[in-house]
Amino acid sequence: MKTRLITLLLAALTALPMTARTRKALYVIIDGIPASQLERLKPPVLSSIARAGAYSRGHCGGDVGRYNETPTISAIGYSNVNTGTWMNKHNVRGNSNIQANYNYPTLFRLAKDQKRPFTTAVYTSWTDNRTILLGEGRSETRHLKIDYIVDGFDLDKARFPHKDGDREVLDYDAATCKGAAECIANHAPDLNWLYLWYTDDAYHINGHGHIGDEAIMSEDSLLGQVWRAIQKREKEHDEEWLVIVTTDHGRQYDGHSHGGQSTTERTIWMATNYKKVNGEFSPSRLSHVDIYPTICRFLGFEIPEEQRPELDGVSFIGPEDIYDLDIEPWDGDVTLHWKHTKKRVNADIYYAASNNYASGGSDRWVKVATVPSTDGSYRFKAGSLPKASFIKFAVITSNTALNRWWK
Repeated sequence: MKTRLITLLLAALTALPMTARTRKALYVIIDGIPASQLERLKPPVLSSIARAGAYSRGHCGGDVGRYNETPTISAIGYSNVNTGTWMNKHNVRGNSNIQANYNYPTLFRLAKDQKRPFTTAVYTSWTDNRTILLGEGRSETRHLKIDYIVDGFDLDKARFPHKDGDREVLDYDAATCKGAAECIANHAPDLNWLYLWYTDDAYHINGHGHIGDEAIMSEDSLLGQVWRAIQKREKEHDEEWLVIVTTDHGRQYDGHSHGGQSTTERTIWMATNYKKVNGEFSPSRLSHVDIYPTICRFLGFEIPEEQRPELDGVSFIGPEDIYDLDIEPWDGDVTLHWKHTKKRVNADIYYAASNNYASGGSDRWVKVATVPSTDGSYRFKAGSLPKASFIKFAVITSNTALNRWWK
C-alpha cells in the first residue's frame, strides 16, 4: 500500500495549476452562528468573501446513530476542523476535561512536519484552543511551537473585567482581530487560524433576537480588518490567500442551546474566497472535516501515507473522483458503496483489521482489488474478511481517499 499511496498523493498535489504567487491560508471559526440568521442579515464582510468565491450550508455532527456521531459542541467542532476527523478519532468530547488524541495530527502539527518550513499563527479569544486543542509544547505533539500567537485575553481579568451579557467576550474578539490583522499585515504567516467567541454567548443568553443580530454584525465588522489586511497583502506582495470562514455548530430552534443532532444544530455554513470549488462544496456534502484536506491541497502539504486513509474529509478545491462511502452488510457479505463524478479512474480497495493508528502505531492495510470508480461498489463475499471485532475500509483514487469503520 505504501508505494500506491505515495503515487496517489503526488498526483493529487500536482493536480492544481502551478503558480508563482506565494500561497497562504486563513481559516476562521466564528462561534455558534445559525445559518438562517446569517443568511437573513447578509453581513457585509462575509458577503464580500463569499462574492469573491463561494458560500454554502453544510453539516457537523458526523453521521447520526453511527460510530462517528459527534456532539454539536464548540471545542468538538474546532477539533473536527483542526484534525479533519470526527470525534471517534480526535476524542475531544466537550469543552472541559479534554483528552484529545494527538495521534490524529492537527493542521499545525502537519505544517511543522513538512520538508520546507511553514510559519504558523493562532489568533484566538479562548486560550485553550492553542494550549489544549492544538497541544502547543506538549510531548504528545512533539512540542509543537506556534510562530505567532495572539491570545490570552480571556485570562486577563484586569484588562477585561466581566460585563453584563458577557460583553467582555466581544472585547476579547476585538483585541484578537486587531492582533490578527497586524500580524498578517506585517508577517503574513503561511497557516493562520482565527477564532471569535462572542456570538455563542449572545445566543446562549438571548436566543434569536436583536442581540443575536447585533452580535453577528459586530463580529463581521471585526473580521473586516483581517479581510482588508489579506486583500492588501495579495495586492502588494504577490500572494494568493485561501480564506475559509465557518461556524462550529448550529443551534436549537429557538437559538439558545446546541449539542444535539436536530437539523438546526447540525447545520453549519461556510464562506470562502476560492472561486473554483468542486462538488464537495454543496449543502448535501460539505462538512467541517473538509477544511483540513482543502488547506493541505492548497498549500501543497505532504500528508503521511499512514494518515491519508484516516482523514474523514474531502478537499473542496481541485479534482475529485468519488465521495459518500458507506457500508452495507448483508448476511455474511459486506458491500462498500460510493458515489462518483462519472469520471472513470482506478479505485483501490483496502481493509485493515486493527486500529493501531489511534494509539500511535501502524495498521496493515491489505489491498484486495482495483475497480473502476464508476462501478460505485465492491462486495466482500462471506469469509473473505478476517474474523475481527473491528475492520476499517478505504477506497482510494488518484485524487480522493475515503474511509469507513465497521464494528
